Amino acid sequence: MPGVDPAQFRQLLGSFATGVTVVTTRDPAGRPIGMTASSVASVSLHPPLVLVSIDQANDMHPALSAAKRFVLNVLAHDQEALSRRFAAEHPDRFDGIAYRESQHGLPVIEGVVASIECEKQATAPGGDHTVFFGLVTGGTASDRRPLLYYRGGYTGLDKT
Repeated sequence: MPGVDPAQFRQLLGSFATGVTVVTTRDPAGRPIGMTASSVASVSLHPPLVLVSIDQANDMHPALSAAKRFVLNVLAHDQEALSRRFAAEHPDRFDGIAYRESQHGLPVIEGVVASIECEKQATAPGGDHTVFFGLVTGGTASDRRPLLYYRGGYTGLDKT
C-alpha cells in the first residue's frame, strides 16, 4: 500500500497539536461507553457538522455504529488522567467518573472545557477507521484551559 510507514506517519502527525476529547454514548444495552479521541474536527458551519474517527477494532466502534447520538467531551488541562483512563482497555471506564446525563440520556463528563452534543448524520470508511459525522444539536462551553496532545505527550496552554 502506498504512503509512509506507520512510525513516520505518527512522527509527522505528532507535530500537529490536537485537543483531547472523550466521545461518549450508550451501548445497545444502555450502558455508558466512552473513548479518548483526538481525531476530531469541525466539518461545516451550515449545517453545524463535526467528525470523529474511530478505530474499527475499538469497543466504541459497534456502540457508535448503533447509536443515534453522541457527545464530544473536550477535556480540560487537568483531566489527563481521564484521557488515559478512556484510552485504556478497562471493563467499565465510567466506574467512579463524575458525569451527568444530557437531555437525551447521554453521558456528559463533569469539569470539561466543552461538551458538544451531536446527532449522528453519516459514516464513511477511512482505512482501519470509520469516520462518524455528527450534527451539533447542543452543548455547553466554559472558560477552562484545554488539554492538548503533542508529540506523543500531553501538554496545555500557558496562562495568558
